[in-house]
Amino acid sequence: MLNIERRTFLQATAAAALSTMVHPTVASGAEAQGPFKVPPLPYEFSALEPSIDAKTMELHHDKHHAAYVKNLNDALKNHSQVASMTLDEILGKLPELPEDIRTTVRNNAGGHANHSMFWQIMGKDGGAPEGELKAAIDADLGGLDKLKEDFNAKGAKVFGSGWVFVTVTPEGKLALVTKPNQDTPIMDGKHVLFGNDVWEHAYYLKYQNRRPEYLKAWWDVVNWKAIGDRYAAAKSGKLTI
Repeated sequence: MLNIERRTFLQATAAAALSTMVHPTVASGAEAQGPFKVPPLPYEFSALEPSIDAKTMELHHDKHHAAYVKNLNDALKNHSQVASMTLDEILGKLPELPEDIRTTVRNNAGGHANHSMFWQIMGKDGGAPEGELKAAIDADLGGLDKLKEDFNAKGAKVFGSGWVFVTVTPEGKLALVTKPNQDTPIMDGKHVLFGNDVWEHAYYLKYQNRRPEYLKAWWDVVNWKAIGDRYAAAKSGKLTI
């Protein structure tokens, strides 16, 4: 009985900690007035069970993502010229931004872009890579099984918090890259095809310190149709974040 109570207590404590991690003052749905908004999830919080639990999805979307958007809008209140730019324009021109907001914008615009992409490229019954996307995976990344193996290995080796991405050129060529914190390849002038969040808030309630287990399970909720659409957008010059 004692073990059950202790486990329940630890789970509750972890949930509370995750709900306040990074930006503890931001409540669910709290966004400062400004040009940027949190996109709604295209599915229910529970839709990615059992790979990603509903509580993690709720906290991740409604707390963490909302915090990045609020902080970004707050930072741009007195910078109308920057506020009028698109998200990818801001991320591509970070060195040109006013120094007093540059770091805040880097962290929070990056977080907004990364998470907006992240929600899009997940979903149950996501199929498999097809057509030109499959051909590119085979040619550039050694096939789907090799992609998963290398992607997971890179994600597991990210020290602390960060992301693992597949980037895509306008010609359709693919590559793997990792980034720390909320940095994104967009900051380097590259396009993101898809990526996975390896911050602890993305998986800790269910997987605790077992990041490799989370990385493996995540492939079960990858939406290859959505990724295929992003691949086509990249080749046509229409992919932004």
